[in-house]
Amino acid sequence: MLSLQGKVVLITGLGQTADEGWGIGAAIATLFARQGASIFGGNRSLSSANRTKKRIEEEGGICDVVETDVTSSPSVKALVDQCMQKHGRIDILVSNVGRSEPGCPASMSEEVWHSQVDINLNSLYLVSHHVLPIMEQQGWGSVVSIASIAGLRYIGKPQVAYSATKAAMMQFTKATAIIYAEKNVRLNTVVPGLIYTPYTQALAQRYAPGGDEAAYMKKRDEQVPMGRMGDAWDVARAALFLASDEAGYITGQSLVVDGGDYIVDREGVMGCIGPGV
Repeated sequence: MLSLQGKVVLITGLGQTADEGWGIGAAIATLFARQGASIFGGNRSLSSANRTKKRIEEEGGICDVVETDVTSSPSVKALVDQCMQKHGRIDILVSNVGRSEPGCPASMSEEVWHSQVDINLNSLYLVSHHVLPIMEQQGWGSVVSIASIAGLRYIGKPQVAYSATKAAMMQFTKATAIIYAEKNVRLNTVVPGLIYTPYTQALAQRYAPGGDEAAYMKKRDEQVPMGRMGDAWDVARAALFLASDEAGYITGQSLVVDGGDYIVDREGVMGCIGPGV
């Protein structure tokens, strides 16, 4: 079950910023490698990508990494070309990049808006643009993108560009899945809610009221009906299912991984502070 033995996985955003803990991209790459896949990753920071590569190789897995700007078509094409040169095919594509900046349409600068569209949405278009023709020629393929619950509903924070682009990712996936259904290429999206990662810890250090990081984390846990945030492995396992042959009749879907939605605080807004989910 859920074996990826012999599969080639191209993943963006697999870098790990800290030696401790697990980011979503790093967990996905590691779990897929544990299931037998060969990993070929593109990441903005080569040093953080190498941290994930080392973890995978220490477990006996296969992982290559390339410095990649996912907002640049030539850079994405170079990533895809290098993967093809080494493996000759791409069975699974995982698009896992994103960033959130606060602001509403009136307060957000045009520069910030365009940068959010670039990193969150154009990146998915670019990897799809360069990989889908390969999958079509192969006659098979599975694409999994990582969106956010912020693309489904307002979560109490003004982050309009993040919400809009994550919603667009899901519709991009749904529409493209229909186009490619007869080509035996599936596209699905994982939609995480509140997830604990090293990035979350960094947010606590920056935004916790009064510097109380423990209270910040407790607040986030309390916002989830299950009483706790998820972790990167919860997202990785959902991505593994959608990428695997066991999900072979599933396409154009969004799999929400959020512990049962959010609980709004007494003021009617989310208690967590800072960008992102």
